[in-house]
Amino acid sequence: MNDRERTILVVDDAPGNIQLLSGILKEKYKVKAATSGEKALKIANKLPQPDLILLNIMMLEMDGYEVCRLLKSTPETRGIPVIFVTGKLTREDEQRGMDMGAVGYLT
Repeated sequence: MNDRERTILVVDDAPGNIQLLSGILKEKYKVKAATSGEKALKIANKLPQPDLILLNIMMLEMDGYEVCRLLKSTPETRGIPVIFVTGKLTREDEQRGMDMGAVGYLT
């Protein structure tokens, strides 16, 4: 599978952040976007599933930690890698994300 066939799901409740990340990624990947945790979970459960999820932590309705917990608790979505992309800077925040099953944490 080449990069153009890979799909990245960008999850953030700030449209500007989605535009920024999508703009960077769209040259090499298919990009899907979700503005809430609920929408992200729906997209992740549809075929074809995303190959990677870039997930913000600080969202209003459902935070990224909860989205990640739900993704990792379901056999159908457990294998999708999650990278947190967030403004939360503490080592404790990062450790919490990694303990939840994320494969990366970018600030």
